[in-house]
Amino acid sequence: MPEPTKKDETENESAPPPPEQKAPQEGGNEKGKDEDDTSVSTPPADGMSKPAERKDSVWSLGEGAPEESEKRDDDAQRSTLFVEKPQSGTVSVGGNITFIAKVEAKDLLRKPNVKWFKGKWMDLASKAGKHLQLKESFERHTKIHTFEMQIIKAKENYAGNYRCEVSYKDKFDSCSFDLEVTESSQAAPSIDIRSAFKRSGEGQEDAGELDFSGLLKRREVKQQEEEPEVDVWDLLKNANPSEYEKIAFQYGITDLRGMLKRLKRMRREVKKSAAFAKGLDPAYQVDKGGKVRFMVELADPTVELKWYKNGQEIRPSAKYIFEHKGNQRILFINNCTMTDDARYYVTAGDEKCSTELFVRDPPILVTKGLEDTSTYVGERVELSCEVSEDDANVKWFRNGVELSNDPKSRYRIKVEGKKHTLVIEEAAKNDTATYSVMTTGGQSEAKLSVDLRPLKISLALEDQTVRLGQEIHLKCEISENVEGKWYKNGQLIEASDRVKLYHKGRIHRFVIPVSAVDDEGEYMFVPDAYNINIPCKVHIVDPPKLHLDGLGENNTVTVVAGNKLRLEIPITGEPPPKVFWSRGDKMVTDSGRIRAESYPDSSCLVIDAAEREDSGPFRITLKNEAGEDTALINIKVVDVPDPPQAPNVTEVGEDWCIMTWEPPANDGGSPILGYFIERKKKQSSRWMRLNFELCKETTFEPKKMIEGVAYEVRVFAVNAIGMSKPSMPSKSFVPLAVTSPPTLLAVDSVTDTSVTMKWRPPDQIGAAGLDGYVVEYCFEGTDEWIVANPELTDKTKFTINGLPTGSKILVRVKAVNAAGESEPKYHPQPILVKEVIEPPKIRLPRHLKQTYTRRVGETVNLVIPFQGKPRAKVSWEKNGSPIDKNDINIRNTEQDTIIFIRKAERGHSGEYDMKVEVENLVDKATIDIQIVDRPGPPEVVTIEDVWGENVNLSWKPPKDDGNAAITGYTIQKADKKSMEWFTVIEHYHRTSATINELVIGNEYYFRVFAENMCGLSEDATMTKESALIAKDGKVYKYPVYDDFDFSERPLFTQPLVNTFAVAGYNATLNCSVRGNPKPKITWMKNKVLIMNDPRYRMFSNQGVCTLEIRKPSPYDGGTYTCRAVNELGEAEVDCKLEVRVTQ
Repeated sequence: MPEPTKKDETENESAPPPPEQKAPQEGGNEKGKDEDDTSVSTPPADGMSKPAERKDSVWSLGEGAPEESEKRDDDAQRSTLFVEKPQSGTVSVGGNITFIAKVEAKDLLRKPNVKWFKGKWMDLASKAGKHLQLKESFERHTKIHTFEMQIIKAKENYAGNYRCEVSYKDKFDSCSFDLEVTESSQAAPSIDIRSAFKRSGEGQEDAGELDFSGLLKRREVKQQEEEPEVDVWDLLKNANPSEYEKIAFQYGITDLRGMLKRLKRMRREVKKSAAFAKGLDPAYQVDKGGKVRFMVELADPTVELKWYKNGQEIRPSAKYIFEHKGNQRILFINNCTMTDDARYYVTAGDEKCSTELFVRDPPILVTKGLEDTSTYVGERVELSCEVSEDDANVKWFRNGVELSNDPKSRYRIKVEGKKHTLVIEEAAKNDTATYSVMTTGGQSEAKLSVDLRPLKISLALEDQTVRLGQEIHLKCEISENVEGKWYKNGQLIEASDRVKLYHKGRIHRFVIPVSAVDDEGEYMFVPDAYNINIPCKVHIVDPPKLHLDGLGENNTVTVVAGNKLRLEIPITGEPPPKVFWSRGDKMVTDSGRIRAESYPDSSCLVIDAAEREDSGPFRITLKNEAGEDTALINIKVVDVPDPPQAPNVTEVGEDWCIMTWEPPANDGGSPILGYFIERKKKQSSRWMRLNFELCKETTFEPKKMIEGVAYEVRVFAVNAIGMSKPSMPSKSFVPLAVTSPPTLLAVDSVTDTSVTMKWRPPDQIGAAGLDGYVVEYCFEGTDEWIVANPELTDKTKFTINGLPTGSKILVRVKAVNAAGESEPKYHPQPILVKEVIEPPKIRLPRHLKQTYTRRVGETVNLVIPFQGKPRAKVSWEKNGSPIDKNDINIRNTEQDTIIFIRKAERGHSGEYDMKVEVENLVDKATIDIQIVDRPGPPEVVTIEDVWGENVNLSWKPPKDDGNAAITGYTIQKADKKSMEWFTVIEHYHRTSATINELVIGNEYYFRVFAENMCGLSEDATMTKESALIAKDGKVYKYPVYDDFDFSERPLFTQPLVNTFAVAGYNATLNCSVRGNPKPKITWMKNKVLIMNDPRYRMFSNQGVCTLEIRKPSPYDGGTYTCRAVNELGEAEVDCKLEVRVTQ
């Protein structure tokens, strides 16, 4: 619901008089420039003035009031919810009145929110109590909500303007009405001044009072000393702000914030008025029932003058009397009451001046003071005083602390006319204190002394010994009839269904009908307020007894081996019996694996990690002074079976295996019912159960395993007690198959003592992968295969050494993996062990058959393969001379040679000759290497001719072409004034060129760069002379271009899209629009314009429009529209927003 607007005057339905300004002018006048700041209304036509409303006192000082006209315009836009509005009314002092508002619920999904206000700020919901009641009801047939505000026993200060506000979602309605409280014909009751000053407090008797602005008053500490009349307003006006609270406390001001607000308004700069020759004083002060005179002097006596009280025009009556004396205009207010404490102002044309009137009550005096009193404890005490008025508000204090008249308090305050009495029905020792009474005009104090009477013990308590379950009866007698407390072992005993406490006269009795063990102890009776106690002892006795009802047949207890047995046997007996546990002739101690533990009401036999050897009878014996009890308890220990031995995997297939195991050596005392089998991957820690029904055999076949993955299996044995621990895992195994044979087995080389074979990997390797190869050979004519490599080789080439020259061998190769060896791959023919001469052959790469070009600084790395056996020799020459190996690196192998230059230079260019020799056979090859660099600049550049806008240039090729052909030239020009160079021609192949389209009147220099495959030369050659483009009188005509029209009506390039939002989380709607001139963007919800709503934030950046909805609720759902408007037209896009509430 919107905050109520702050205004200085109340709203009525008739036309408003000239408005009040914010700052008072000199002489009380105010300018008219702030006419719209606040608005006031005249009373109805019957001439009766409606009660004025006091200004709000809770706002901070200096806070201005919003424009009333804006609130009215805002209210006019809101929908009307009221079916029946509250009407203004009149009530006599002490009478009751009810205001009714009705709201139609036809279009409302839930009950509307209704608030009642007094003035602009006071929410009456917090003031409900004995003087104010708020009620509401709903009529289902008519669908009408009825809201009632009932004021009970009205007082004069209840008069004023009230407001009722109703709201539902985005709908709002408000209605103002007035209450007039008139004097009753009976004698007016005395006014409680302190109540008039205080604000309504929660939990007090008068909670719910409609208390408003505080009254000015002062408190005189002693009535005997007459002090001069003090104007509290002058004190506040001239005081330092740090002294405000001190003055308010001294003179009883509780509405300090309201008075300071008035003070700040009066301290504003006063400007000279043209209408008033003399204005009102800033403030006036009058006693209740007195008469006050307001006087202004007009500069123009013909000007119409009007008086206002809190914004309502004052009409002449017996109370308000108007006088005219020349230019003076005088207002008399007779018989001032607290409702006259308000702000007044007078208007003359468009100007006005204002003042504040403060009405105060006369002080109440103490006519008869308190007297010192002495009494005994338990006696009735009355402290009385008399004051100057009947039923006056009097405060009572004890040692400076105020006493309340709460019904639950032991202090009772009695008022009989002018006599006020403080009553203590039964005085206590701690009532000794200084009591004082205080009024607004005086105070009195007296001392009360309360003493104790001497106490004597007529009958003391006696020690008792009671059998368990019998009655405990304690009795004592003292000389005084006082209350007392019973204690047991120093702890206070309260009466209950089990414990009975009796007090009759001077006799006190303590009774427990059925005694319990806990009732034993030292008892004591302590009379209240006396430092004396009466003690005795009570002793409870009971024979010991064992309670074995929870044990099984023959008192047998079964426990699973390995578990902890904690057998608790309840016992009773008083005094607590001694407990003995034994097994055979051996006593069970209170320590060890088998031990006994004793507690007040039980005994425990504890066996940690029970074993089968612990089975057998245990005896428990109880003894105390009243007797003994004994019993035999049988302990039976059972266990799960031992785990089986680790299983063996006897056979492995592609996705299965067969496993076997032996039964466990120990079945735990119960037959084996079956087995559970689990498996896991070797690299995993997660076991998987393979059977959910017990396996009765000792063999099992796991299936559906992944080929090539290592597995482990284990076994659990099960008996009637449970499942054993798992067996040790089996050795890891892999379900897999061998690979296919290697392929393409061939002879790579043969020497006099060795044969080198090569092959390709198998076509099908399988999931287990490939571990390596085994190479075997046998001599021709034998069947004995010899392994050539004792260890597997992972290469596809192997040399068999140590063979006799001239022999023939057969060779085969097998692939090996985790599943074993594959089928062998045989060489189809026997191999003769004898070296064969291979003539040299240089296999020059194709790119080296042409000139090999590299730039200066680059790396040269050439690999030239060759053939030739045995022991080929390689040699290099450059331009017919041996190569300097310090400058060029050469590395040779049996199959290739490498020439390497780390950083090429132009001197490395030339023809490189390579020669390969095998015995008397030779092969040669030549490689042409060219190292190139950027060229030097061209030689002299000259200007051959200048005509019109053209210049003809010529130059000579550079002396240094960078060891590469010149591919072109780049020509640049520069204006002599700026000398900024611009490229005119690129990649030009000739040594002369004509430069066209030069600017007439400018003088140019030219320069030329040479270019080859490495790029442009680092430097350029510039003309020594400049070329001036002379003016020949030609007039340049600039082309005429029409202005382009960029105007465009709004167009949405990206529309809104339907959106779902989560309640409580910000939501955004986005679209994009273009248009020229820039369109104005507005947003609407359900075709209603969104304006000045803090829940929405709107952004527009570079044509992107964004609407942010802060923490939406389901009620924010609906159709949202974005509208763009400029002078050429308008466009709209819309979307639907649904707000969902998370569950």
